[in-house]
Amino acid sequence: MDAINVFLAGILSGIDSIVNNYGWSIVVFTILIKLVLFPLDLKSRKSMRRMTSLQPQIAKLQKKYATDKEKLNAKTAELYRKERINPLSGCLPLLISFPVLIAMFAAMRMVANTELAKQAIDLITTGTQTNEGWLWVKNLWMPDSPFSAIIVDQTSLKQIPADIWAKVFGALSADQVSLLSNLKITADTINGDVIFTALQNSAAYVTETALWGTMPQVNLIFAKLSVYAHNNGFFILPVLAAVTQYLMTLTQPQTPSTTVDGAANPTASTNKFMKWFFPIFSLYICSSYNAGFSIYWVMANLISWAQGLVLNKIFDEQDKKRLAVDTVGEESLR
Repeated sequence: MDAINVFLAGILSGIDSIVNNYGWSIVVFTILIKLVLFPLDLKSRKSMRRMTSLQPQIAKLQKKYATDKEKLNAKTAELYRKERINPLSGCLPLLISFPVLIAMFAAMRMVANTELAKQAIDLITTGTQTNEGWLWVKNLWMPDSPFSAIIVDQTSLKQIPADIWAKVFGALSADQVSLLSNLKITADTINGDVIFTALQNSAAYVTETALWGTMPQVNLIFAKLSVYAHNNGFFILPVLAAVTQYLMTLTQPQTPSTTVDGAANPTASTNKFMKWFFPIFSLYICSSYNAGFSIYWVMANLISWAQGLVLNKIFDEQDKKRLAVDTVGEESLR
């Protein structure tokens, strides 16, 4: 898996070498990933749509054989064979694509950690943090939020693994290595805690934190949030992530809310819960993670939503044509 992570991180870095902005590079990277995974997504959507169309027939079987589970299973399997549907065919494409998505997340995290480590060391050795901006976001590797500063923080630095610190340290100039050595920071001792301690003693960081201290706090029931003077964004990407996540669910095949006998359908109830859970989850994740990841999340949702709209329209037209052919065939037999 590490080899795949490095490979994908290399692709993202390669795109950035052409585009010269990681924000737009992530947009291009997301489009490429979605194109690669499109055949699996198409197969999954087709299968889920056919499974949904069978729900009324399955509900009838459940009512008819409510007291005979063995007979119900046999009749359900018979229905699937008759309709040439594999119940697992909707899940298999997702299971195949899942490792790719996990590797992609890891690749983006590798790039983000590398850039954050560089920013921290630049701030210590030069007094200036070199930021990668994108539209309204000032530092792509910090959250898009007025409650997040532009400057790197302790939490982000502590999450950077040792191999990333070693890689970044190995690429430093001789002058930077010399300055860090004066602070007792070497290739063997460098880590998030050591770097943050050095940051706290730097004039640039002291100046920034003095500005933060003058800003008001928003008191919530479960936390206190500081609105930073030099904040990193306007909370646009987290909101867009939640909205696009909700829009994406609207294009998914819908399970009937009730069964044939009018009873509540438990699957539909679960789907309704997930319809609201994922947007809230998206808002939380993208408000606490770096803006680069949020760009990916929003773009992936937008592409999936657009795919769903187009594919559903195509599927609806195919269903209409199939229904028209069946109707003509029935009339010819009368």
